[in-house]
Amino acid sequence: MGHIYGVVNQKGGVGKTTTAVNLAAYFARSGARTLLVDIDPQGNATSGIGIDRSTVSHSIYDILIDGYPVAETVLPTAILELKVVPATIDLAGAEIELMPRMAREGYLKTALAPVLKDFDIIIIDAPPSLGILTLNVLVAANSLIIPIQSEYYALEGISQLIKTIDLVRRQLNPGLDVARVVVTMHDNRIKIANQVVDEVRNYFGSRVSSIQIPRNVRLSEAPSHGLPVAIYAPRSTGAAAYSLLAQEILNDGKTGPG
Repeated sequence: MGHIYGVVNQKGGVGKTTTAVNLAAYFARSGARTLLVDIDPQGNATSGIGIDRSTVSHSIYDILIDGYPVAETVLPTAILELKVVPATIDLAGAEIELMPRMAREGYLKTALAPVLKDFDIIIIDAPPSLGILTLNVLVAANSLIIPIQSEYYALEGISQLIKTIDLVRRQLNPGLDVARVVVTMHDNRIKIANQVVDEVRNYFGSRVSSIQIPRNVRLSEAPSHGLPVAIYAPRSTGAAAYSLLAQEILNDGKTGPG
């Protein structure tokens, strides 16, 4: 059965989608049957993995709103073992459409259940918010990956995210855990960046990954080419960091090739 990771942080610009796409790529390259689910209305994970959103017939919107089967929405990518459920601009109105529905926070979990046997890992790119779509991610996930940018306001808003996670754990998903907190866009030459790492470690303890994702030009360029950095610039420092992070998570023993 596939282990579901949600990549979450309600603060934008922290490397959330970059983390979701590149972890998915390295999980797949390790041999794990991997599904990347884009549930962010911006659809950046979809385009970043090489899918032209204008050509998408069915997306996560159809899954959540119309009950369209996930298996018939999955698209291939440039990596053999990596598939994607795309997002399009239609998703922007989904929260309003879901609002009056009963059990609206569980739609994604219900939709993914039939394909769990087909994948070793499912990784979900959540929106930069704490709305109904992100709540669906928290309910569906087994574990969370929280990217935090290495900057002065890094922990701003994180306490609210943790409160939301705790609430979901108590009410809806008791098995939910935080698998990794990942420091992103890090430059260890900058004093404040290293202070932020210490602050994040003080807050999250052992859940903070030993791997820090550096600021890296190749990592920033890769999405514009519709490629994960593993293909676009496999020898870059950004690629090396995500490769190590993926291996660190796989070594937890919860996931991996079936």
